[in-house]
Amino acid sequence: MNNALISCCGSDCSVCYCYGKMCQGCNASCGKVFHCPEGEECAIYHCCVTKNGYKSCGECDKLPCDIILGTRDPKMTEEEFMKSVEERVNRLKGNK
Repeated sequence: MNNALISCCGSDCSVCYCYGKMCQGCNASCGKVFHCPEGEECAIYHCCVTKNGYKSCGECDKLPCDIILGTRDPKMTEEEFMKSVEERVNRLKGNK
């Protein structure tokens, strides 16, 4: 896994269906990813990096916060989404 492709929220951009096509990843685009209105940062990136100066949400004691829990890919079921959140939190906290 390439750590440069792990976004601040713990998502692995390298496995995203949009990576390399319509998105270069969260870090490379400074949070201005494909699913945001043009020129705007992702709400998670804005809170984590811009507002709080963290490298990742793993530095925040509110993880997983309401922003992460409120930002779900509509292609995922609730179960898939919660599994994804758990995996991202574990990735950010360095858990296996």
